[in-house]
Amino acid sequence: QLQLVESGGDLVQPGGSLRLSCAISGFLLDPYAIGWFRQAPGKEHELVATITASGGHTYYPDSVKGRFTISRDNVKNTMYLQMNTLKAEDTAVYYCAAKRGAYSDLRISYEYWGRGTQVTVSL
Repeated sequence: QLQLVESGGDLVQPGGSLRLSCAISGFLLDPYAIGWFRQAPGKEHELVATITASGGHTYYPDSVKGRFTISRDNVKNTMYLQMNTLKAEDTAVYYCAAKRGAYSDLRISYEYWGRGTQVTVSL
């Protein structure tokens, strides 16, 4: 059974750090581009990071560039999102996703999704 399961979400103070993980089962991560999206209350899904299947190229929107880092471990079939210098506006449910082919910032292009993990940045 295909599954993506996120973990690592938590309540953290502004300026803090979190590392999200996404464990994949049911298929091999190796040929897939992967991405992390987030959805804050009342807002649309927003891409926060994506990486090619080879791991050679990444993309981040300006809102998180320099603070977030996406990575993948194809041996462990796991993807990660390191989030540093967190801000209140980073509060959202974070989702991992995978797609065949090139990496993309289009939510609709991702075929497989996790169920999300809550990240709350607050004093």
